[in-house]
Amino acid sequence: MAKGHRSQIKRERNAKKDTRPSAKLSYARVSVQKACFVLDAIRGKDVQTALGILEYNPRYASSLIKKLLESAIANAENNNGMNKDNLYVAECYANKGPTMKRVRPRAQGRAYRIEKRMSHITVVLDER
Repeated sequence: MAKGHRSQIKRERNAKKDTRPSAKLSYARVSVQKACFVLDAIRGKDVQTALGILEYNPRYASSLIKKLLESAIANAENNNGMNKDNLYVAECYANKGPTMKRVRPRAQGRAYRIEKRMSHITVVLDER
C-alpha cells in the first residue's frame, strides 16, 4: 500500500514530468494499424536513419510521421538545447482516435457502414 493521502500520492505522481522532447499529431486520418507499420520501422533508430527510412517508405503514414519527427527534432534543439547528432527515437506510438461513420449504399436498399478511423501519433526523442 502507498503511504499518505490520495491527493498527496496524485500530487507526487504528477510532479514527475517527462522532460524528453516530443511531438504529437492528433486526429491523423490514418488508422492505428497502418501508422504502427511505419512506427515499428523507426523505433530505437537515430534520427538521421529514421528520416532516411521515412523519406523512402511508400506508405501514406510515413509522410505524416516524417513531418512529426522533424517537429520533435526542432523541439529538442530549440527548447532543450540538445544536439541533433546525438538524438534517437526513444518512443513512438499511435493511439486510437475517434472514428467517422459513413454509409455506403448497397443493393436492394441496404446500407453498409464505412468506418474512417483516426489516430493520435506521438514521437518521443532522447539523447544518447
